[in-house]
Amino acid sequence: MKLFFHKITNWEYWPFQVLYVPIYFLWAYYAIRARSIFFFNASNPKIKNGGFMMESKKQIYDLLPEKCYPKTILIKENTDFKTIADKVLEREIYFPLIAKPDIGLRGSGVKKIKTISELKDYAQKANFDFLLQDLIPFKNEVGVFYVRHPLEKYGKITGIVSKEFLIVTGDGKSTIENLIKQTPRFQLQFNVLKEEYGDQLDLILPRGETINLVPFGNHARGAKFLDGSHWVTPKLTKMINELAAQIPEFYFGRFDIMYNTFEELEQGENFQIVELNGAASEPTHIYDPKHSVWFAWKELARHITYMYEISVENHKTGVPYLDHKVGMREYRLHLAQNNKIMNF
Repeated sequence: MKLFFHKITNWEYWPFQVLYVPIYFLWAYYAIRARSIFFFNASNPKIKNGGFMMESKKQIYDLLPEKCYPKTILIKENTDFKTIADKVLEREIYFPLIAKPDIGLRGSGVKKIKTISELKDYAQKANFDFLLQDLIPFKNEVGVFYVRHPLEKYGKITGIVSKEFLIVTGDGKSTIENLIKQTPRFQLQFNVLKEEYGDQLDLILPRGETINLVPFGNHARGAKFLDGSHWVTPKLTKMINELAAQIPEFYFGRFDIMYNTFEELEQGENFQIVELNGAASEPTHIYDPKHSVWFAWKELARHITYMYEISVENHKTGVPYLDHKVGMREYRLHLAQNNKIMNF
Protein backbone atom coordinates (compact mmCIF):
# COMPACT_ATOMS: atom_id res chain seq x y z
CA MET A 1 0.00 0.00 0.00
CA LYS A 2 2.89 2.34 0.76
CA LEU A 3 4.25 1.90 -2.76
CA PHE A 4 0.77 2.28 -4.22
CA PHE A 5 0.28 5.66 -2.56
CA HIS A 6 3.80 6.67 -3.58
CA LYS A 7 2.87 6.05 -7.22
CA ILE A 8 -0.44 7.89 -6.91
CA THR A 9 1.02 10.96 -5.21
CA ASN A 10 4.01 11.23 -7.57
CA TRP A 11 2.74 11.95 -11.06
CA GLU A 12 5.97 10.76 -12.73
CA TYR A 13 4.73 7.18 -12.12
CA TRP A 14 1.28 7.71 -13.61
CA PRO A 15 0.44 5.45 -16.57
CA PHE A 16 1.24 6.94 -19.96
CA GLN A 17 -2.45 6.86 -20.93
CA VAL A 18 -3.40 8.96 -17.89
CA LEU A 19 -0.59 11.50 -18.11
CA TYR A 20 -1.32 12.22 -21.76
CA VAL A 21 -5.08 12.81 -21.46
CA PRO A 22 -4.85 16.62 -21.97
CA ILE A 23 -2.37 16.12 -24.82
CA TYR A 24 -4.80 13.91 -26.75
CA PHE A 25 -7.00 16.96 -27.32
CA LEU A 26 -4.09 18.98 -28.71
CA TRP A 27 -3.15 16.07 -30.94
CA ALA A 28 -6.74 15.89 -32.24
CA TYR A 29 -6.64 19.62 -33.01
CA TYR A 30 -3.43 19.28 -35.01
CA ALA A 31 -4.70 16.13 -36.74
CA ILE A 32 -7.76 18.05 -37.93
CA ARG A 33 -5.59 20.90 -39.20
CA ALA A 34 -3.23 18.50 -40.98
CA ARG A 35 -6.12 16.29 -42.12
CA SER A 36 -4.17 13.30 -40.91
CA ILE A 37 -3.86 11.53 -37.58
CA PHE A 38 -0.44 10.38 -38.70
CA PHE A 39 1.09 13.76 -39.55
CA PHE A 40 4.17 12.83 -37.47
CA ASN A 41 5.40 10.65 -40.35
CA ALA A 42 6.78 13.79 -42.03
CA SER A 43 8.77 15.00 -39.02
CA ASN A 44 11.87 12.89 -39.82
CA PRO A 45 11.54 11.69 -43.44
CA LYS A 46 14.46 9.22 -43.36
CA ILE A 47 13.24 7.40 -40.25
CA LYS A 48 10.36 4.93 -40.56
CA ASN A 49 7.12 6.56 -39.40
CA GLY A 50 9.16 9.57 -38.36
CA GLY A 51 10.41 7.53 -35.41
CA PHE A 52 6.99 7.32 -33.77
CA MET A 53 6.32 3.58 -34.02
CA MET A 54 7.81 0.39 -35.48
CA GLU A 55 11.12 2.09 -36.25
CA SER A 56 14.22 -0.09 -36.29
CA LYS A 57 16.98 1.01 -33.94
CA LYS A 58 19.55 -0.57 -36.26
CA GLN A 59 18.29 1.43 -39.23
CA ILE A 60 18.56 4.61 -37.14
CA TYR A 61 22.11 3.72 -36.05
CA ASP A 62 22.97 3.31 -39.72
CA LEU A 63 22.06 6.97 -40.25
CA LEU A 64 24.57 8.09 -37.61
CA PRO A 65 28.31 8.61 -37.96
CA GLU A 66 29.73 5.20 -37.05
CA LYS A 67 32.20 6.58 -34.49
CA CYS A 68 29.32 8.08 -32.48
CA TYR A 69 27.62 4.86 -31.31
CA PRO A 70 28.79 1.51 -29.88
CA LYS A 71 29.59 -1.46 -32.10
CA THR A 72 26.22 -3.01 -32.91
CA ILE A 73 24.99 -6.15 -34.64
CA LEU A 74 21.43 -7.07 -35.59
CA ILE A 75 20.27 -10.57 -34.72
CA LYS A 76 17.16 -11.77 -36.51
CA GLU A 77 14.59 -13.81 -34.63
CA ASN A 78 15.32 -17.57 -34.63
CA THR A 79 18.97 -17.15 -35.63
CA ASP A 80 20.92 -20.21 -34.47
CA PHE A 81 23.29 -19.58 -31.59
CA LYS A 82 26.47 -20.54 -33.44
CA THR A 83 25.77 -17.82 -35.99
CA ILE A 84 25.18 -15.35 -33.17
CA ALA A 85 28.44 -16.30 -31.47
CA ASP A 86 30.33 -16.05 -34.76
CA LYS A 87 28.94 -12.55 -35.35
CA VAL A 88 29.90 -11.43 -31.85
CA LEU A 89 33.47 -12.69 -32.37
CA GLU A 90 33.72 -11.23 -35.86
CA ARG A 91 32.57 -7.79 -34.67
CA GLU A 92 34.82 -8.04 -31.61
CA ILE A 93 32.08 -7.29 -29.10
CA TYR A 94 33.12 -8.40 -25.63
CA PHE A 95 31.34 -9.25 -22.38
CA PRO A 96 29.66 -7.62 -20.65
CA LEU A 97 27.50 -6.45 -23.54
CA ILE A 98 24.02 -5.01 -23.99
CA ALA A 99 21.13 -6.87 -25.63
CA LYS A 100 17.96 -5.03 -26.59
CA PRO A 101 15.02 -5.35 -28.98
CA ASP A 102 15.56 -3.78 -32.38
CA ILE A 103 12.03 -2.39 -32.12
CA GLY A 104 11.27 -1.55 -28.53
CA LEU A 105 9.94 1.02 -26.11
CA ARG A 106 10.80 2.41 -22.67
CA GLY A 107 13.64 0.03 -21.90
CA SER A 108 11.63 -3.19 -22.13
CA GLY A 109 13.76 -6.20 -23.00
CA VAL A 110 17.06 -4.40 -22.44
CA LYS A 111 19.57 -6.48 -20.51
CA LYS A 112 23.23 -6.44 -19.58
CA ILE A 113 24.71 -9.77 -20.67
CA LYS A 114 27.73 -10.90 -18.67
CA THR A 115 28.37 -14.47 -19.89
CA ILE A 116 27.97 -16.71 -22.91
CA SER A 117 25.26 -18.69 -21.08
CA GLU A 118 23.27 -15.49 -20.42
CA LEU A 119 23.55 -14.60 -24.10
CA LYS A 120 22.33 -18.04 -25.11
CA ASP A 121 19.41 -17.77 -22.71
CA TYR A 122 18.45 -14.32 -24.06
CA ALA A 123 18.65 -15.53 -27.66
CA GLN A 124 16.51 -18.58 -26.94
CA LYS A 125 13.80 -16.54 -25.23
CA ALA A 126 13.75 -13.60 -27.65
CA ASN A 127 10.78 -13.85 -30.01
CA PHE A 128 11.83 -10.66 -31.78
CA ASP A 129 14.81 -9.24 -33.65
CA PHE A 130 17.38 -7.85 -31.24
CA LEU A 131 20.66 -5.95 -31.10
CA LEU A 132 23.91 -6.81 -29.38
CA GLN A 133 26.15 -3.88 -28.48
CA ASP A 134 29.38 -2.99 -26.77
CA LEU A 135 28.84 -1.70 -23.26
CA ILE A 136 29.53 2.03 -23.44
CA PRO A 137 32.45 2.84 -21.11
CA PHE A 138 31.37 6.34 -20.08
CA LYS A 139 29.75 6.87 -16.67
CA ASN A 140 27.38 9.80 -17.28
CA GLU A 141 24.22 9.99 -19.37
CA VAL A 142 22.04 12.80 -20.67
CA GLY A 143 19.09 13.09 -23.00
CA VAL A 144 19.38 16.10 -25.30
CA PHE A 145 16.20 17.14 -27.10
CA TYR A 146 16.87 18.72 -30.50
CA VAL A 147 14.50 20.61 -32.79
CA ARG A 148 15.21 22.21 -36.18
CA HIS A 149 12.69 23.85 -38.46
CA PRO A 150 13.20 22.65 -42.06
CA LEU A 151 13.64 26.22 -43.33
CA GLU A 152 16.35 26.98 -40.79
CA LYS A 153 20.01 26.00 -41.06
CA TYR A 154 20.54 25.51 -37.35
CA GLY A 155 18.38 23.92 -34.69
CA LYS A 156 18.16 24.34 -30.94
CA ILE A 157 18.29 22.29 -27.77
CA THR A 158 14.88 22.46 -26.11
CA GLY A 159 15.68 20.45 -23.01
CA ILE A 160 18.31 18.32 -21.32
CA VAL A 161 17.75 15.52 -18.84
CA SER A 162 20.50 14.04 -16.71
CA LYS A 163 20.11 10.57 -15.29
CA GLU A 164 20.96 8.94 -11.99
CA PHE A 165 21.28 5.17 -12.36
CA LEU A 166 19.81 2.58 -10.02
CA ILE A 167 22.89 2.38 -7.80
CA VAL A 168 22.94 1.07 -4.22
CA THR A 169 25.74 1.72 -1.72
CA GLY A 170 26.70 -0.85 0.88
CA ASP A 171 26.72 -0.20 4.64
CA GLY A 172 28.43 -3.46 5.63
CA LYS A 173 25.24 -4.82 7.23
CA SER A 174 22.36 -4.75 4.74
CA THR A 175 21.78 -7.14 1.87
CA ILE A 176 21.41 -5.73 -1.62
CA GLU A 177 17.70 -6.55 -1.35
CA ASN A 178 17.37 -4.47 1.80
CA LEU A 179 19.28 -1.61 0.20
CA ILE A 180 16.88 -1.69 -2.74
CA LYS A 181 13.87 -1.58 -0.45
CA GLN A 182 15.13 1.54 1.33
CA THR A 183 14.23 3.69 -1.71
CA PRO A 184 10.69 3.63 -3.15
CA ARG A 185 11.99 4.35 -6.68
CA PHE A 186 14.23 1.28 -6.47
CA GLN A 187 11.67 -0.87 -4.66
CA LEU A 188 9.28 -0.46 -7.57
CA GLN A 189 11.86 -2.36 -9.65
CA PHE A 190 12.33 -5.15 -7.13
CA ASN A 191 10.47 -7.93 -8.96
CA VAL A 192 12.41 -7.32 -12.17
CA LEU A 193 15.70 -7.12 -10.27
CA LYS A 194 14.90 -10.32 -8.35
CA GLU A 195 14.27 -12.17 -11.60
CA GLU A 196 17.52 -10.88 -13.08
CA TYR A 197 19.85 -11.20 -10.08
CA GLY A 198 18.25 -13.99 -8.05
CA ASP A 199 20.27 -15.00 -4.98
CA GLN A 200 22.85 -12.27 -5.63
CA LEU A 201 20.44 -9.89 -3.90
CA ASP A 202 21.12 -11.74 -0.64
CA LEU A 203 24.75 -10.58 -0.63
CA ILE A 204 25.89 -7.97 1.87
CA LEU A 205 27.79 -5.11 0.27
CA PRO A 206 30.85 -3.83 2.17
CA ARG A 207 30.54 -0.30 3.53
CA GLY A 208 31.02 2.26 0.77
CA GLU A 209 30.97 -0.26 -2.08
CA THR A 210 28.48 0.54 -4.85
CA ILE A 211 26.77 -1.58 -7.46
CA ASN A 212 24.91 -0.32 -10.52
CA LEU A 213 21.99 -2.72 -10.85
CA VAL A 214 20.59 -1.17 -14.07
CA PRO A 215 23.47 0.26 -16.16
CA PHE A 216 21.28 2.29 -18.51
CA GLY A 217 19.34 5.44 -17.80
CA ASN A 218 15.74 4.43 -18.32
CA HIS A 219 12.99 5.96 -16.19
CA ALA A 220 10.83 2.86 -16.41
CA ARG A 221 13.75 0.82 -15.05
CA GLY A 222 14.38 2.94 -11.97
CA ALA A 223 16.65 5.77 -13.15
CA LYS A 224 16.00 9.18 -11.63
CA PHE A 225 15.61 11.96 -14.19
CA LEU A 226 16.81 15.46 -13.37
CA ASP A 227 16.20 18.59 -15.42
CA GLY A 228 19.55 19.72 -16.79
CA SER A 229 18.22 22.32 -19.21
CA HIS A 230 20.40 24.95 -17.54
CA TRP A 231 23.35 23.09 -19.09
CA VAL A 232 22.46 24.34 -22.56
CA THR A 233 25.48 26.34 -23.73
CA PRO A 234 26.51 27.80 -27.10
CA LYS A 235 29.30 25.18 -27.28
CA LEU A 236 26.95 22.27 -26.67
CA THR A 237 24.38 23.66 -29.09
CA LYS A 238 27.08 23.97 -31.77
CA MET A 239 28.22 20.39 -31.17
CA ILE A 240 24.69 18.98 -31.36
CA ASN A 241 23.97 21.00 -34.51
CA GLU A 242 27.10 19.62 -36.15
CA LEU A 243 26.11 16.10 -35.14
CA ALA A 244 22.50 16.48 -36.34
CA ALA A 245 23.69 17.91 -39.66
CA GLN A 246 25.31 14.53 -40.40
CA ILE A 247 21.97 12.73 -40.04
CA PRO A 248 19.88 12.93 -43.22
CA GLU A 249 16.67 14.95 -42.81
CA PHE A 250 16.60 14.75 -39.02
CA TYR A 251 14.56 17.54 -37.45
CA PHE A 252 12.94 16.37 -34.22
CA GLY A 253 14.01 14.00 -31.49
CA ARG A 254 16.19 13.18 -28.53
CA PHE A 255 19.80 12.09 -28.39
CA ASP A 256 20.47 9.79 -25.43
CA ILE A 257 24.20 10.19 -24.88
CA MET A 258 26.74 8.70 -22.50
CA TYR A 259 29.83 10.82 -21.90
CA ASN A 260 32.91 11.26 -19.75
CA THR A 261 32.84 14.93 -18.75
CA PHE A 262 30.54 17.74 -19.77
CA GLU A 263 33.47 19.80 -21.05
CA GLU A 264 34.51 16.95 -23.35
CA LEU A 265 30.93 16.53 -24.52
CA GLU A 266 30.82 20.20 -25.49
CA GLN A 267 33.93 19.58 -27.58
CA GLY A 268 32.41 16.49 -29.21
CA GLU A 269 34.91 14.19 -27.48
CA ASN A 270 34.56 11.00 -25.42
CA PHE A 271 30.86 10.34 -25.89
CA GLN A 272 28.65 7.78 -27.58
CA ILE A 273 25.00 7.84 -28.57
CA VAL A 274 22.96 5.23 -26.72
CA GLU A 275 19.95 5.84 -28.95
CA LEU A 276 18.46 8.46 -31.21
CA ASN A 277 14.70 8.75 -30.73
CA GLY A 278 12.42 10.42 -33.26
CA ALA A 279 8.80 11.55 -33.24
CA ALA A 280 7.87 9.47 -30.19
CA SER A 281 10.53 11.22 -28.09
CA GLU A 282 9.48 12.73 -24.83
CA PRO A 283 11.13 15.83 -23.37
CA THR A 284 12.16 13.64 -20.46
CA HIS A 285 13.38 16.54 -18.31
CA ILE A 286 9.71 16.80 -17.32
CA TYR A 287 10.17 13.74 -15.07
CA ASP A 288 12.38 15.60 -12.62
CA PRO A 289 10.55 15.09 -9.29
CA LYS A 290 10.72 18.84 -8.63
CA HIS A 291 8.39 19.56 -11.56
CA SER A 292 4.61 19.67 -11.36
CA VAL A 293 2.31 17.86 -13.73
CA TRP A 294 1.32 21.29 -15.07
CA PHE A 295 4.93 21.86 -16.11
CA ALA A 296 4.94 18.44 -17.78
CA TRP A 297 1.79 19.18 -19.77
CA LYS A 298 3.16 22.55 -20.88
CA GLU A 299 6.41 20.99 -22.10
CA LEU A 300 4.65 18.10 -23.84
CA ALA A 301 2.37 20.58 -25.62
CA ARG A 302 5.34 22.73 -26.65
CA HIS A 303 7.17 19.80 -28.19
CA ILE A 304 4.16 18.34 -29.98
CA THR A 305 3.62 21.78 -31.48
CA TYR A 306 7.21 21.73 -32.76
CA MET A 307 6.63 18.31 -34.30
CA TYR A 308 3.41 19.45 -35.97
CA GLU A 309 5.03 22.58 -37.43
CA ILE A 310 8.01 20.60 -38.77
CA SER A 311 5.74 17.94 -40.27
CA VAL A 312 3.55 20.51 -42.00
CA GLU A 313 6.57 22.28 -43.49
CA ASN A 314 8.07 19.03 -44.75
CA HIS A 315 4.69 18.02 -46.16
CA LYS A 316 4.62 21.23 -48.21
CA THR A 317 7.82 20.10 -49.93
CA GLY A 318 6.36 16.72 -50.85
CA VAL A 319 6.93 14.50 -47.81
CA PRO A 320 3.70 12.47 -47.46
CA TYR A 321 1.76 11.90 -44.30
CA LEU A 322 1.20 8.27 -43.48
CA ASP A 323 -1.82 6.79 -45.26
CA HIS A 324 -4.59 6.14 -42.74
CA LYS A 325 -4.94 2.42 -43.48
CA VAL A 326 -1.19 1.94 -43.41
CA GLY A 327 -0.96 3.97 -40.20
CA MET A 328 -3.60 1.88 -38.45
CA ARG A 329 -1.85 -1.30 -39.52
CA GLU A 330 1.46 0.04 -38.20
CA TYR A 331 -0.21 1.01 -34.94
CA ARG A 332 -1.62 -2.49 -34.46
CA LEU A 333 1.82 -3.94 -35.15
CA HIS A 334 3.24 -1.47 -32.65
CA LEU A 335 0.84 -2.66 -29.93
CA ALA A 336 1.56 -6.31 -30.72
CA GLN A 337 5.32 -5.69 -30.62
CA ASN A 338 5.08 -3.92 -27.27
CA ASN A 339 3.01 -6.73 -25.77
CA LYS A 340 5.52 -9.27 -27.04
CA ILE A 341 8.47 -7.46 -25.45
CA MET A 342 6.64 -6.64 -22.22
CA ASN A 343 5.98 -10.38 -21.77
CA PHE A 344 9.59 -11.28 -22.56
